[in-house]
Amino acid sequence: MTIREQIEIVELGTLCEDACTSKHTGQRREKEAKCPIRTDFQRDRDRILHCNSFRRLKHKTQVFLDPVGDHYRTRLTHSLEVAQIARTISRALRLNEDLTEAIALGHDLGHTPFGHAGEAALNEVSDCGFKHYLQSVRVVDYIERNGQGLNLTFEVKNGIVCHTDKMALTKEGYIVRIADRIAYINHDIDDAIRAGVLTEADLPESAVSVLGRTKSERITSAIMSIVENGVKEIKMSPEITNAQDELHSFMFEYVYRSSEAKAEEVKAKQLVQKLYQYYLRSPEKMPQLYRDIADKFSKERAVCDYISGMSDGYAIGRYRELFIPKSWAVKS
Repeated sequence: MTIREQIEIVELGTLCEDACTSKHTGQRREKEAKCPIRTDFQRDRDRILHCNSFRRLKHKTQVFLDPVGDHYRTRLTHSLEVAQIARTISRALRLNEDLTEAIALGHDLGHTPFGHAGEAALNEVSDCGFKHYLQSVRVVDYIERNGQGLNLTFEVKNGIVCHTDKMALTKEGYIVRIADRIAYINHDIDDAIRAGVLTEADLPESAVSVLGRTKSERITSAIMSIVENGVKEIKMSPEITNAQDELHSFMFEYVYRSSEAKAEEVKAKQLVQKLYQYYLRSPEKMPQLYRDIADKFSKERAVCDYISGMSDGYAIGRYRELFIPKSWAVKS
């Protein structure tokens, strides 16, 4: 018996009946030999962790565009925080922690440069539309490993595509969806305070009196409420839910849609749309991988794939090279 088979047996004996166990799941688009040590979901986690798109998340905006400072969140640190929260909930409810972690680490692989501003820009300008959760699945199916894809399991891809506004087919997938919201509300508050946009005193008293006055207290309150509710329906109590919703609305009003944030968002959208229009006219300027995608799918789809994979800094660099005139010096 291999180590993987031993782990699968342990899962069957220890995980709850609602868990997605490794032994009877893990269907891939392309069949492949099993790993002797890792379960299918562990392999998926590792494939995501080692892929290029995951590494590029360290240079992609979370909320503040291209912030100066070492401690602001990026899409990479956001994904790690979501994974930590989701794993804690999954373990407490005796669900499949490996599946949960794989979904959490992969859920934002398809995010654009400049966060939701970049996503909105591509969705507006492209005939094929653009949603980052759908793009995340395109990344693992058609873009990673030079177009070969990562050949992830169905359950991981389902959790990724359903992390925003759909119901995942597994409890683990739904946990990632709720952990995503817990994470970004609280770390965005932390970053907004660090940036001087907010102070602790600005937070609505009716919400923090329920959830807690620190980031750690608020996250703990949400996790405890989910765990206490049990595995049959993954949710928080009405009191905790209302407080979370109040904080979410507060952040939209005072941070996400603030005049400062909106001013930079307009610039980011213009930059992304200008790049899109350029590469749509000149697809031969894209790397070979994306020219191949254009032949297989469409030119519009390939341009979205290329731009969405850019980091903030790379997108700015391409824009500068293409549209900003260089200084001309006379040779002596």
